[in-house]
Amino acid sequence: MGQIDRPETKSTRTRTPRKPKKSQLPIALSVTVLVIVLAFFLNQYNDKMGIYLLFGISFGVILQRSRFCFTASMRDPCITGSTSVTRAVLIAFSLATIGFTAIKYSAFMDGNPIPGMGNVGQISFALVIGAVLFGIGMVIAGGCASGTLMRVGEGFTMQMLSLLFFVIGSLWGAHDMGWWRAHVIKDSPAVFLPDVFGWLGALIVQFLIILLLYIAAVKWQEKKMGSAE
Repeated sequence: MGQIDRPETKSTRTRTPRKPKKSQLPIALSVTVLVIVLAFFLNQYNDKMGIYLLFGISFGVILQRSRFCFTASMRDPCITGSTSVTRAVLIAFSLATIGFTAIKYSAFMDGNPIPGMGNVGQISFALVIGAVLFGIGMVIAGGCASGTLMRVGEGFTMQMLSLLFFVIGSLWGAHDMGWWRAHVIKDSPAVFLPDVFGWLGALIVQFLIILLLYIAAVKWQEKKMGSAE
């Protein structure tokens, strides 16, 4: 009887060995040395520039390794049902609340001007328009400001194009901001929670909102994916 040919299976195939990955350690060490040299060079002109550079690079590495992105926190629950990034953003908000409250309250107790009060924006129709347009834009572009910068560093061409128009749009917005302030924003209220609820009340209200959003995020993922990570 002739030999019966058996169909080829995965176990009988000859696998082509993968090429060993090139070690990137020499590149990493070279870049680290260059960053340190650049920090010392910048420090000659301004004693804070070196710190700013090291902080910026550290922040970028953390963003890249954690894949932290505000766009993903809003997009993923709608597309995949995952709220892991959403919950990470909420935790970041809670930590930022503690830190900024400590800084502002200490200045208030010392009788000094409260830092950052110039950034308490007015709630107006312009804010609604800007939020909707920015939300649509960052989903189409695939990233917010931090996500776009992170992916530019990774070499994504799409994000390079997004960054270009991000800059153009920001310059255009800054150019037209005077008109918006004069015609839309000027009579709109600015809400600073400690003025409304007191310092302790503002903390309680903010943490309560964050807690409710966190619970809602967990429940949403359980509904869409069966479990929360």
